[in-house]
Amino acid sequence: MTTKSAAAAARATVYGYPRQGRNRELKKAVEGHWKGRLTADALRATARELRRTNWLQLADAGIDEVPTGDFSYYDHVLDTTVMVGAIPERHRTAVAGDALDGYFAMARGTQEVAPLEMTKWFDTNYHYLVPELGPETAFTADSTKQVGELKEALALGLAARPVLVGPVTYLLLAKPAPGVPADFDPLTLLDRLLPVYAEVLADLRAAGAEWVQLDEPALVQDRTPAELNAAERACRDLGGLTDRPKLLVASYFDRLGDALPMLAKAPVDGLALDFTETAAANLDALASVGGLPGKRLVAGVVNGRNVWVNDLADSLSTLGTLLGLADRVDVSASCSLLHVPLDTAAERDIEPQILRWLAFAKQKTAEVVTLARGLARGTDAIAADLAANRADLASRANSPVTRDPAVRARASAVTEADARRSQSYAERAAAQRAHLGLPLLPTTTIGSFPQTGELRTARADLRSGRIDTAGYEERIRAEIQEVISFQEKTGIDVLVHGEPERNDMVQYFAEQLTGYLTTRHGWVQSYGTRYVRPPVLAGDVSRPEPMTVCWTSYAQSLTEKPVKGMLTGPVTMLAWSFVRDDQPLGDTARQVALALRDEVNDLEAAGTAVIQVDEPALRETLPLRSADRAGYLAWATEAFRLTTSGVRPDTQIHTHMCYAEFGDIVQAIDDLDADVISLEAARSHMQAARELAAHGYLREAGPGVYDIHSPRVPSTDEAAELLRTGLKAIPAERLWVNPDCGLKTRAWPETRASLEHLVTAARTLRDELSRS
Repeated sequence: MTTKSAAAAARATVYGYPRQGRNRELKKAVEGHWKGRLTADALRATARELRRTNWLQLADAGIDEVPTGDFSYYDHVLDTTVMVGAIPERHRTAVAGDALDGYFAMARGTQEVAPLEMTKWFDTNYHYLVPELGPETAFTADSTKQVGELKEALALGLAARPVLVGPVTYLLLAKPAPGVPADFDPLTLLDRLLPVYAEVLADLRAAGAEWVQLDEPALVQDRTPAELNAAERACRDLGGLTDRPKLLVASYFDRLGDALPMLAKAPVDGLALDFTETAAANLDALASVGGLPGKRLVAGVVNGRNVWVNDLADSLSTLGTLLGLADRVDVSASCSLLHVPLDTAAERDIEPQILRWLAFAKQKTAEVVTLARGLARGTDAIAADLAANRADLASRANSPVTRDPAVRARASAVTEADARRSQSYAERAAAQRAHLGLPLLPTTTIGSFPQTGELRTARADLRSGRIDTAGYEERIRAEIQEVISFQEKTGIDVLVHGEPERNDMVQYFAEQLTGYLTTRHGWVQSYGTRYVRPPVLAGDVSRPEPMTVCWTSYAQSLTEKPVKGMLTGPVTMLAWSFVRDDQPLGDTARQVALALRDEVNDLEAAGTAVIQVDEPALRETLPLRSADRAGYLAWATEAFRLTTSGVRPDTQIHTHMCYAEFGDIVQAIDDLDADVISLEAARSHMQAARELAAHGYLREAGPGVYDIHSPRVPSTDEAAELLRTGLKAIPAERLWVNPDCGLKTRAWPETRASLEHLVTAARTLRDELSRS
């Protein structure tokens, strides 16, 4: 039973909700606006309707306080940059001319102006736009978006809580602007930024906000005393304002550690904490500091990042323990529901009993509401929900879908020698140079070529039965022929088949491996208008038959130049899926690695001399706390080597990574023992090349010279200048020339022009080197 005070306190809320709409209406509207088919007013109208729909759905489900301000046309960190007026100098004219067009110019760039750098939001696959700051940055408040969206929600009669990226996290996510010394610390701007936040808070209070949420997830990472002091000062200054709403400081993704005692004492009105498995230490830590007397606690007990149904009884037990630690305990998901799909009800292809194991945003909202009701009224009020939940948990635990004895036996038999190449890198490099005969500064691409409307139509026609398998494969062969022909005419040295048969670099493989479930409508935002459908890893993994060999072999039959075999690596297969939570992640990684090892060996047997195993998620999945990293990196690098170590010395193994802070994992990159790595580097001005050089990395590397997440076409001179910068860090005999990432999101005209410029730049540098 619960007390009367608990009943009065327990409310249901969430930190954020998927933005795209049930049928990705936001994506279609934004891209329609970019193409000139939709006016700015029509785009704004679509956005208003999506916000309205989300809020009303949340309220109808029983959410007592809806979030506002979490909606974004592109990225919430970019929205914060606009809110505080930190517009880069190169974008100010565009923003002054038209705020919406200027906003998208910062996100995507134009032919004349480069966009902001993009990287991963903590350890998720969501990408944010990195703020660019310097000693001269002048902040100015613009609360138009935040106030406008709050008023929309209030006009619907809803209790609403604006959500802002907190000032300390904003500065810790920022980087020195171009031309600013690399050792500039954006956190030194805190005293200049806080008055702007104070102005925004006053505007929100005047507009009717009772509470405002300040997201400070950066505090769950290892922080220096100076950084913690800055956070304490921010809480003190903002908490000490007289003209402000109540402040709820939110953290998520991990435990708070040393930041928790400071936040517990800070003059803010509440904390929102993560109490899921990765942050379970928050419970003991909160008790050790005496709880939050007189404050509100929002307890994130429903996992906002995975899709498995919550253990309601376990969460209710946690909530019961928390009741004595705060003045009021409310219930929420652990983080914004931005990171999960919208609704399981849209899935028609997953067996109904298995579907009951899953909870997307709508189902997680229902779990939050159920738990709040149980906390307030007692377990009898939710007895039927608890019984149904126990049955679903038992169904999954006992299902044969989850276990394959043969897979487990093979994984258990792996030895350390299985994850090592037979010869040293130096011996392999010599064999590969003799085998491949590549020129200095060899050119290649990362793998995918534009996914045209015709290709998407062909896949849809195959699914609907409008064409048969033979007709579909004929279309794919025609596309491969075009891609190979273009690369040969352009002069690219190591070719790719373009991946026209692949819907997504993870989903394509998940559909052919045992243990995975795939969705039809499980879209999750990756960046901007790019949405992915992460598969669900429900059981043990194996590869029944080859997945890529036929298409790679067909492409190789069309050319004398080497064609790369293209695979997604085991860590990325996990990171960009919703992984099982009933066994250690390293065990699952080993199963995936063994399945992919079979594919690598079959590619080599079919004559493929260059095989790329992409691991863009290696840095993304790095634990936020340094104490947890060694164990992760041990199994992650072993999984890659297990995938790739069965080949001959003269078979060249590539890997690829993008849009992450590579400096944090340079030793792990070395430990992968790949022969060549390609890295995103164009937006960060060759930072990755400098980081590799500083580490003493001795293998071959291709820091990208073409930013594929922007529609702009880099000139030959621009690509050549980036290569000259790269050559300052990596000697010519080890430097490759390539784009930042795959080209599937680009159109053919810009792809052709950009790759032609890239090849010309490489030839220019070869000529310069031959004369030097």
